[in-house]
Amino acid sequence: MAGIPIKFGILGCADIARKVSRAITLSPYSTLYAVGSRSVEKASNFAKDNGFPASAKVYGSYDALLDDPDVDAVYVPLPTSLHIKWAVLAAQKKKHLLLEKPVALNVKEFDVILEACESSGVQFMDATMWMHHPRTAKMREFLNDPQRFGQFKSVHSVFTFTADPDFLENDIRVKPDLDALGALGDVGWYTIRAILWSVDFELPKSVIALPGPVFNKAGVVLSCGASLYWEDGKVATLHCSFLSNMTMNVTAIGTKGSLHLCDFVIPFEEEKASFSTSVESGFTDLVTGWAPKPSEHVVTTDLPQEAQMVKEFSRLVGLIKAEGAKPETKWPTFSRKTQLVLDAVKTSIDRGFESVEVIS
Repeated sequence: MAGIPIKFGILGCADIARKVSRAITLSPYSTLYAVGSRSVEKASNFAKDNGFPASAKVYGSYDALLDDPDVDAVYVPLPTSLHIKWAVLAAQKKKHLLLEKPVALNVKEFDVILEACESSGVQFMDATMWMHHPRTAKMREFLNDPQRFGQFKSVHSVFTFTADPDFLENDIRVKPDLDALGALGDVGWYTIRAILWSVDFELPKSVIALPGPVFNKAGVVLSCGASLYWEDGKVATLHCSFLSNMTMNVTAIGTKGSLHLCDFVIPFEEEKASFSTSVESGFTDLVTGWAPKPSEHVVTTDLPQEAQMVKEFSRLVGLIKAEGAKPETKWPTFSRKTQLVLDAVKTSIDRGFESVEVIS
């Protein structure tokens, strides 16, 4: 896509916005055009610290940024409880929307956001960066291969990190009024997305939260797990936590092969990422080893995954602007299914680990 780069406004100066600002700069179809914060000083410092061009607009309110007619798209990294207000307003002002995850506190709220996007004809995408890494497409090829992977049986996904005492006390992700979903919304979002991605976004029939979640004194989840069940017998488990060493594993198991990766959310290195596959594994003669051994596949990338995300989002926005194309619907669909399963896990926890049916 050639043409004029998409002008991005950033709503808020969250830590993650530093990474996405860099991604907007690295991506070929986008430019950092404006930043809005609740204070001009904060916005101005953010622009200075994050390589915004000298011509970038600095706004002392979110409203002022959304009122700028030259802003094509906004990236919204605000606390989850604020999404419904600001994402809806952004869509109503005809701004294409790149929204931080979790997309909402529940699917009912998310549907209000989606309705606003559809009414205004704007592109929606959530900021789940690993979906855009070229490794992800390569892994999909393996999972889709009946000769190598076979029939899908199970998938297991983990994302944990050890939060420091300051995080556990003060971070927005542990505050019930800002990010009430806690670890389930933050790291759990990725585990659910990985599971759904691996089964090609076929929703499970039911979800059961595992006993033993950990809550902080305000009642926000710091650690939890769940199991998922499909009509045809597929199963999945997830574990997400702010209280365990950094781990980001996905294991998908078929009748013929297995896929394994240890850095699915953020690759160990920016320029390349790997995954391993084992196909028709067995033992050596004396059962002292594996035969054949798993193989490692390395995938290189010219742009980090967050810049790949911005590039794809900007490409879609460019098509809408230049050619009157319709917004790509797969991205909001992926987000909604992820939120649906997340809601079911939360409901199961709230109901004392009952089985909860997933109804789309």
